[in-house]
Amino acid sequence: MPYKKTTPGKRAPAKRKLAEVFALGEVLADTSRKEWKLGVPIGQGGFGRLYLADVNSSKSVGSDAPYVAKVEPSQNGPLFTELKFYMRAAKPDEIQKWTKSHKLKYLGVPRYWGSGLHEKNGNSYRFMIMDRFGRDLQKMYEENAKRFSHKTVLQLGLRIVYLVDYGLAFRYCPEGVHKVYKEDPKRCHDGTIEYTSIDAHNGVAPSRRGDLEILGYCMIHWLSGHLPWEDNLKDPNFVRDSKIRCRDDVSVLMDKCFPGKNKPDEIAKYMEKVKLLSYEEKPVYQHFREILLKGLKAIGQKDDGVLDFGLSENGDLKTNPMQKKKRKAAATANESTEAEMEDTGSPEKKKPTSSSKSKECSHSHVYWCGRLTLAKGQTPTQPLTPLLSGTKGENRMRKCMG
Repeated sequence: MPYKKTTPGKRAPAKRKLAEVFALGEVLADTSRKEWKLGVPIGQGGFGRLYLADVNSSKSVGSDAPYVAKVEPSQNGPLFTELKFYMRAAKPDEIQKWTKSHKLKYLGVPRYWGSGLHEKNGNSYRFMIMDRFGRDLQKMYEENAKRFSHKTVLQLGLRIVYLVDYGLAFRYCPEGVHKVYKEDPKRCHDGTIEYTSIDAHNGVAPSRRGDLEILGYCMIHWLSGHLPWEDNLKDPNFVRDSKIRCRDDVSVLMDKCFPGKNKPDEIAKYMEKVKLLSYEEKPVYQHFREILLKGLKAIGQKDDGVLDFGLSENGDLKTNPMQKKKRKAAATANESTEAEMEDTGSPEKKKPTSSSKSKECSHSHVYWCGRLTLAKGQTPTQPLTPLLSGTKGENRMRKCMG
């Protein structure tokens, strides 16, 4: 899920220097001497900025640019960590090779196109070029009164496979040997506080069971609009202890999030199965998929690749009328902002990449980025706008579904 305010237990790189704003048309040369031209800035994080980008040419970088550039001062750490991952695993030929060898329709890793250092005004900046993505799905969630339909939640659970932000990427099993369970007080509560795993709360390095636990919290939040600990996020120990109680008795979690009779049985089964995993265990991912597929079947749906982002009321949970009003206002404001951008070309406003108003989109083009986004050019609920996650969100979710 998206970046939230830094919590007391989380490492907060607040003292890192924020990258200066580069002028429209600034040219960066990567390590292979290929040149990239920057367009308008479309977002910033705690210490980095995100720009539209394209291969250098005599033309200016338009709103339909196929790439983005992440830029941050070279002495900062998160982008350097990301680069190590992207250079190792995300080169286009490597992704194509993996996809083909595993008979996949796609591999959920954005393609890495280049990186390097750039000197400006006596300062050194690190940059990385990657695929551009579309609208932040979190915004759709908020505009939808913080609720997705049962069918959509299960399909997202089945196929959330695109990760963008690897600022906290971690090799949990180097050379085939899993890291041992070790609690580190300095790492306690790493991640986005409401979704992070119990292991992370205890300062333990990421593992596959933690990834699946995080996905479970996300699905529950999407479906119910609520997590039991969300009113006490400033107290990470309270959040941790609440998660432990809910893990030990999954029925408590379900009762708090789904107080009526209509509880999603497949979510409870999913969380029970996560509970049984050991730290170093390799999950049988197909078993988790089967749980979610059975959930779709139970509500008379199938995994048809279509996501419905219409306003949803799930089971016994009714949408607050004020939330509906806020959703309508947010959607109106979004359309107004897009119209202004089209008229002015201002770099401070976001231009849509599609004018479609359909309530459905192709599921195979939904991305998980620490933020959730829709791919540029696909058909979402509202017009697409550029992704706004710069380097601020330090890998809020490390999801692996095999």
